[in-house]
Amino acid sequence: MRETSAHHWINNDYVAGSGPRTPVINPATGETIAEFAHATASEIDKAIEASTRAQREWWAMSALDRAAAMHRVADRMVEMSRTTGEVLTREMGKPFRESNWEGGASASSFRYYAEIARNEQGRVAGPAIAGQLHMVVKEPLGTIVSIVPFNFPILLFGWQAAAALAAGNAVIVKPSELTPMTLLTLMRAFDHLPAGLVQVVTGGAEVGQMLVAHEHTHGVAFTGSVPAAQAVARAASQRFKPALIEASGNDAFIVMPSAPMDAAVRGAAFAAFLNCGQVCTSAERFYVHEDVYDEFVTGLAAIAKSLRVGNGLEKIDVGPMASVRERDRVEKIVNRAVEQGANVVTGGRRPAALSAGAFFEPTVLEVSHDMDIMHGECFGPLAPVCKVRDLDEAIARANDSQLGLGANIYTEDLAEAFRAVNEIETGIVWVNTPLNDNDAIPFGGRKFTGAGRELGA
Repeated sequence: MRETSAHHWINNDYVAGSGPRTPVINPATGETIAEFAHATASEIDKAIEASTRAQREWWAMSALDRAAAMHRVADRMVEMSRTTGEVLTREMGKPFRESNWEGGASASSFRYYAEIARNEQGRVAGPAIAGQLHMVVKEPLGTIVSIVPFNFPILLFGWQAAAALAAGNAVIVKPSELTPMTLLTLMRAFDHLPAGLVQVVTGGAEVGQMLVAHEHTHGVAFTGSVPAAQAVARAASQRFKPALIEASGNDAFIVMPSAPMDAAVRGAAFAAFLNCGQVCTSAERFYVHEDVYDEFVTGLAAIAKSLRVGNGLEKIDVGPMASVRERDRVEKIVNRAVEQGANVVTGGRRPAALSAGAFFEPTVLEVSHDMDIMHGECFGPLAPVCKVRDLDEAIARANDSQLGLGANIYTEDLAEAFRAVNEIETGIVWVNTPLNDNDAIPFGGRKFTGAGRELGA
């Protein structure tokens, strides 16, 4: 990481940052692996000047050439996936196979949007007056600010950047303070594009605010917490910039008696413990019909106990939390649940053999709906399970949230499935297949989850 440590990627080159520096910590070992520099106002100005020039050059290219360039980005991302995957695992802890997967998944978004870029730029409308031709021409905004979180930096950057580039824009990305080296390393996949078209400036919230508030940026794509999303939206509104906001989730997972229990339990474990529960669409509230409640809890606890926890570069199933701060936050959530009467079926502790890192055991709890754990984003390896009488109660409980990103239901009753799809107040409902995204399907939520949609055309 020597090439990227304490650098930005500006005008297609690594540029040493002149601002204050912050260490990057491997959450599995506690070791410092790099530093990132907090971008200064002058460095941000330089990046925006470069993006303005590059965007004009990019938009002047033919749609066919832009599409070909984006396909080349996708090829390079796949070629680099092992390299970027190792950096990502060292930065935030997820198992290497999941980090390696991100490169190919993000490349898929670039291929999808490359074809949109080649084929879509507007439409012709029937004229209001005979003899005229009325056209709608889609034009780029200019420079888009992309602010991505630590949990899926390659994937979510791809969702935002691919759409922006396909529409003819330039992109400046501000990565999370926990995973800056991953996106800096990835920039070699973009070095064939016009210099300055895709850039990375590192730093904290203050850098994101400077980028969003700058008079020469023209749109924002943000993924993160609700408070941070609100701050970004307020800053963007001062200049009436369009802002695509994807904030927190608190997804419900409903299990009905007709569900094949083995599939439901395995799906629940995947939805709760993938990436140590650090997924915006993680299942965080389990509502299980009383007829199958005991069987479900027993099965889910058995899987949780069997998961291997450890360093993501080794043969494990679940890595650490992304930081000690995140681990401590999740620990407090569990302790509060126990204070309120929750029963910890399994987990709930720091693994004794892994004291050096930010580890926390996959945890299954029996809870009631009124507990705090059911009314805020956990974002950790927790599966709180609540017993319900019927589907009416399950849907009512699922909707009793200020967040509305996704939800899951396991059932073999088609009427129950359609009721869940129609009545649960979220942007996404998965039936018998959790966390299944599609480049061609819009992704986003309702309520305090945010505004706008990623993916889709």
